[in-house]
Amino acid sequence: MLDGVTLGLNAILLPLPIVLSMLLPACILPPSALATAFVWRKPRASWLQGLSLIAGMFFILLSVALVGVSAGGAFYERHLNIMLVVAITAMIIFAVPMAWTVMIAASALGLYLFFQLHNPGLDLGSAVAATLFFASGVVATVVARRTMTILAQKAFLLELRDRSRVAELADANARLELLARTDPLTGIANRRWMMEMLNRLWGIDEPCPEGASLLMCDIDQFKNLNDSLGHAEGDRCLVKVAGIIQSSVRHGRDHVARYGGEEFLVLLPGLDGEEAVAVADNIRKRVEAASLPNPASRVAPYVTLSIGVATHAPNSQAISVEELQRQADAALYLAKQAGRNRVARHKADLPGA
Repeated sequence: MLDGVTLGLNAILLPLPIVLSMLLPACILPPSALATAFVWRKPRASWLQGLSLIAGMFFILLSVALVGVSAGGAFYERHLNIMLVVAITAMIIFAVPMAWTVMIAASALGLYLFFQLHNPGLDLGSAVAATLFFASGVVATVVARRTMTILAQKAFLLELRDRSRVAELADANARLELLARTDPLTGIANRRWMMEMLNRLWGIDEPCPEGASLLMCDIDQFKNLNDSLGHAEGDRCLVKVAGIIQSSVRHGRDHVARYGGEEFLVLLPGLDGEEAVAVADNIRKRVEAASLPNPASRVAPYVTLSIGVATHAPNSQAISVEELQRQADAALYLAKQAGRNRVARHKADLPGA
């Protein structure tokens, strides 16, 4: 397209004989450019792309040079200079392997030297001197292209490294956050996470608008189990009980946490007292049915659970999270006083309520 525009301008501005002499060598450029573009229009073998680019650039440069050689006079050297500018532009624009860039540079300088040696207006010394002069600029361009490529590669690698480090840091932070909120033995939430959940649920302006119930669960005679069967069996018991409690509540709605030692805290949003007692009794029965051994227990020869239930009804007088926990703990104390392996519900008329 540019070649056509140039010929058009030459046809208007230059004498017809000069235009006609330029026409034939100018016809080499369009098919060379189109052939190179055709090869590069989709991914192909690297050697084929390299060969097409080097050959295409050679014939494009040859076409530019021959236009000036055919016209003669001032056009001779002017088009040789234009040819070098085209070559330098190509070396800057095309991010290709260094060997390909060197081949394009060598082609341009070789053509320049060849035609300057045949330039009737220059002697041998002037032709060589002009070639060496422009060679320094071409070599500088090649070095600059190489430097740009190295810097681009380093920048890309640094960006990859930074992204990798950011991803690793994010993953490490996520794992640390999980560890900070998870009980390492049972795999359920720990006390810290449960307290955060309770504090979020209990807003300042409207504490728990839908109401909630809290279960305080305690394994009966757990110290006797540790003393008689060992801490390994005690740990196994904690894991089993945690799994039973977790599987007995609503997934994604209720929350279970290991409160400390052999105690577990269960938050049941939206459940009233009777519903919470039913959930608690189901947990107690399932733990009892698991028949986990506790031969030293004075309640039964297997693991049992005592549970205290406290409820904050919707639209009732606001109470703090700490108060609801205190009520659940008081109800748990009543369950243990009544003989253990049972569920007790906190009521307003109970002592300490």
